[in-house]
Amino acid sequence: EISVLCDAEVALIIFSTKGKLYEYATDSCMNKILERYERYSYAEKVLISAESEIQGNWRHEYRKLNAKVETIQKCQKHLMGEDLETLNLKELQQLEQQLESSLKHIRSRKSQLMLESISELQRKEKSLQEENK
Repeated sequence: EISVLCDAEVALIIFSTKGKLYEYATDSCMNKILERYERYSYAEKVLISAESEIQGNWRHEYRKLNAKVETIQKCQKHLMGEDLETLNLKELQQLEQQLESSLKHIRSRKSQLMLESISELQRKEKSLQEENK
């Protein structure tokens, strides 16, 4: 009745208390139904396994990225002169050298831009002097 009402294949396996086997299949082919069940069960296990593996990979990647963000934020605070109490003498000296090196690069770039600006202004001045002649 269930197979007719639900338009489904039904297989029923019963073991009596004395160990006798009773089986029923709607299309009289228990093996076919059991094979379908095994394929479905295997596919479901593979899918669940793959999903949990992917989820585990995402969690691991999240933890790695979160640790990197925390490290970068900590370095940023140190460069801003904050939270220096946690640094030892060697780390403070390294930070100082890093800041001095950065300052040299900044000053070098600033000088380069100023020289370019002066050169451009001299070119304009020369051009204007020639126009006024």
